[in-house]
Amino acid sequence: MAYRKLGRLAGHRKMMLRNIVTSLLKHGKIETTELRAKELKSLAEKMITLGKRGDLHSRRQALAYLLDEDVVTKLFKEIGPRYADKNGGYTRIVKTGFRQGDGAPMVLIELV
Repeated sequence: MAYRKLGRLAGHRKMMLRNIVTSLLKHGKIETTELRAKELKSLAEKMITLGKRGDLHSRRQALAYLLDEDVVTKLFKEIGPRYADKNGGYTRIVKTGFRQGDGAPMVLIELV
């Protein structure tokens, strides 16, 4: 599986991505760097697909990955049904400029 290292060790990277996916599903949109957003997009879409399926196995898979049970409930009761008739493309990445400190390209990633 190809993935971006994002300048982190494996455990740190995985937990960071779990945190970002949880935040995106909780708030609907977040601002982050472009590389993180590109990596986040595929993970978020996989979680939304689990929410669309709605069975017990999908719920347990989401609980194993997401860090907040309230977000899992929101995923299966609100987000999943909202995209029931849509096949993919649940997120949008909009470039917002560059970060002041180090010039990293920043983007806004949001649920469509």
